[in-house]
Amino acid sequence: MKGSLRNILFILTFIGLTSVTSAQLKIAYILSERIRTEYEEFKEAESQLQLEYRKVQFEFDQMVMKMDSLKQDYEIKRLMSLDKGESIRQELEQMERSIQNYQAEKIGPQGELMRKQAQLEYKILGKVKKAVDKVAIDGGYDYIIDASVGLLYYKSKYDMTDDVLHELRNLSSDK
Repeated sequence: MKGSLRNILFILTFIGLTSVTSAQLKIAYILSERIRTEYEEFKEAESQLQLEYRKVQFEFDQMVMKMDSLKQDYEIKRLMSLDKGESIRQELEQMERSIQNYQAEKIGPQGELMRKQAQLEYKILGKVKKAVDKVAIDGGYDYIIDASVGLLYYKSKYDMTDDVLHELRNLSSDK
């Protein structure tokens, strides 16, 4: 609700600005979602994150399997009334804490995977910004807006997504 209100206020403000000076402004848009799906560095980052996630998932599954095995041992000893399985129960509690810590460290909101994703995206978004700036300056645009965020109507002739993708590819080949 808060986000949609912000989008409506943005659009109303934008319409107000353009109605006053519409003859003087040159406006275009991009589709950031298309850039995310078509720009190779975004695809590579996504693949890299998927590999990391699978590795973390495998390690997590191994920990859960070990804990399940401990639970079975605990139940057997408890049923056989040998030593009530006290040492296993303590190990089980420790294992549960370890699993919770592992989840928080790796995939929690402040976890390793989220930080890695933010780091990768920060680098790529810097390149996207540089490409958008170049397209805007070269084309003499006053505004280039991300239509994926909140435009309700736009004409395809003002779509600069292909130009931005072209600039991004040029930036990548200039390395």
